[in-house]
Amino acid sequence: MKPRLGMRKSGPFALATALFLGMGSLAAPLATSSAFADELTVVAEASQARSDGRETEVTHPPATFFTINAVLAKLDGKRARPADPVRLAALTSTPSLTDAQPDMNPAPTVGTEAFGLFTFRAPDGVLWRKWRSVAADMAKDQAVLDGCRSDAAHCPAHAAQFLRLINAVATKSGRARLEEANQSVNQAVRYVSDLAQFGELDRWSGALSTFATGKGDCEDYAIAKYVTLREAGFPKEDLRILLVRDRSVRQDHAVLAARLDGHWLILDNRWSVLREDTADLNFVPLFAINDSGVHMFARPYAQIPAIAADAAPAAASDTTAEWGGLDLPQEPPEEHGGALGRLPLLL
Repeated sequence: MKPRLGMRKSGPFALATALFLGMGSLAAPLATSSAFADELTVVAEASQARSDGRETEVTHPPATFFTINAVLAKLDGKRARPADPVRLAALTSTPSLTDAQPDMNPAPTVGTEAFGLFTFRAPDGVLWRKWRSVAADMAKDQAVLDGCRSDAAHCPAHAAQFLRLINAVATKSGRARLEEANQSVNQAVRYVSDLAQFGELDRWSGALSTFATGKGDCEDYAIAKYVTLREAGFPKEDLRILLVRDRSVRQDHAVLAARLDGHWLILDNRWSVLREDTADLNFVPLFAINDSGVHMFARPYAQIPAIAADAAPAAASDTTAEWGGLDLPQEPPEEHGGALGRLPLLL
């Protein structure tokens, strides 16, 4: 059935009707401006027909609807593009842009120090004081040895003995030089603990002091070998006095490590032969000492596992404990596996 408009009222009623229909067309979702104009035209013609006393048929044009995405896309297309678009540059060609940091090189898993580890400077403490005292003794010994070289007639007997040992080592090369130093010092010095010799638990002596008495303990052997090889021309950057925990005998121990052709060899007062730095030694390396000072063994980003009870350093009341646990953070050993467990980066 088609709607028709009668001629019941005209004038203001026609105008109100036109306005009402116009507002209705505005409320339609996203109607086009042309459809709205057509609607107004139809209303105006109907109003004029009533004024003239005629009846007319009103035909509404179909409404047009749009989605918001279509409208936005149309508007985007009409926006003016910039004359000089922004261009991004990259050092390397890549299909995508990113502000992520490049992958870092992985940390090496094997260090260049003995036992394939790394070292970092140890905090000042007892070991530093002991080493500084030994360094002062070595400076004095150097002056005595220089005097012996220039005036052998006034050279003290123990200094002359040590100088002859140095000259014998200097005649050798390579591994033979290390073997000569190890065996000669081992034969010249008799092992006597510091407690028996000095009445002290631990005393570090210079090489000439050790040769003057002919007695010493493990660190005195290591210090004497360190000085011997330096004086014989072995590179000092390839020498380390190592303080370790010997788990096979549950004692602290000191040895000399020498790097030859990229490999570390261990000079021990208990052995006449050289041994490589392998797990067969059953050592827990703690400190490395050389001209640059005292260093702790470590590997980066590592937490050490708890050490078994039989590997824990001896108690302070145990006379076999010389320096185990010195300069280490003091924490309850039962929570961290002994003194070794107090070192967060130690192996």
